[in-house]
Amino acid sequence: MAAARDELISALAERIGTPPLTSGEIESVLALAAVAAHGTGDRTTAPLASFLAGVAAASSENRAVTLDEIRRYAAELAPGSEAG
Repeated sequence: MAAARDELISALAERIGTPPLTSGEIESVLALAAVAAHGTGDRTTAPLASFLAGVAAASSENRAVTLDEIRRYAAELAPGSEAG
C-alpha cells in the first residue's frame, strides 16, 4: 500500500510542479495528521491541518523542520493529544 501511495504522491508532485516529498516529510505529515485527528476526535481535522502545514512548508527553507514544528504545535493545541 505504501508503494502505491508513494507512486501517486510522486506523480502528483511532478504533475503540479512541486518538489517531491522526502520520506521524512511524508512521515512528518502523517504524524501531524494523526495528532490532528486523534487529538480532536474528528478525522476531518487531519486534511485541514495538513493543508495548513503544506502552505507553511512551501515557503520554508527546511520543509521537514517546519512540518515537525507544526506537528508539535498541533499536539499542544489539540485537547485530546498527549501534549494537549
